Amino acid sequence: HDWDVCTAAKPDEMRRALTGFRLLDTGEKHGTLTAMVHGAPIEITTFRADGAYTDHRHPDGVSFVRGLREDLARRDFTVNAMACHPERGIADYFGGQEDLRAGLIRCVGEADERFNEDGLRILRALRFSSVLGFRIEAETSAAVHALAGNLRRISAERRASELCKPLLGDGAARNAACARRGGNAGRLS
Repeated sequence: HDWDVCTAAKPDEMRRALTGFRLLDTGEKHGTLTAMVHGAPIEITTFRADGAYTDHRHPDGVSFVRGLREDLARRDFTVNAMACHPERGIADYFGGQEDLRAGLIRCVGEADERFNEDGLRILRALRFSSVLGFRIEAETSAAVHALAGNLRRISAERRASELCKPLLGDGAARNAACARRGGNAGRLS
């Protein structure tokens, strides 16, 4: 139920290609249209690169790009920075398949940069660790701890939404036990 569809087509090109579908403008200025397919919404987003994140939550702007690699480079974690084409297979420029097999959450690029762009990514790392039972790679874990102050920049509603998920995950008890032992030597490293 949680698939992202991406394309090199810009929103106006998507509209021309999808004339037989009901389309919803769910963020056209950011390149996202939603096509209703058999009654289900499918979000389709143009490949893009993000501008600066001066509010530490949303990019000030986006620019559309034609390359998949550039689009995937802006993603938060390697396991979220893969794409699959029905004929060409999986595109994985950042080691996402290896991290998926290893059960590891690792930022794409520099962890400090990813968490300074958007503090919500810190909670996403904790949620993925808890819900999926994955451990957090050492550099990513260090950035989670060092930049925890960025959580103050996230709305209370978004914090509550993200916090409920890791607290209910299968890995929550394991992460709590690690924290009680006084370190990140367990699941968070």
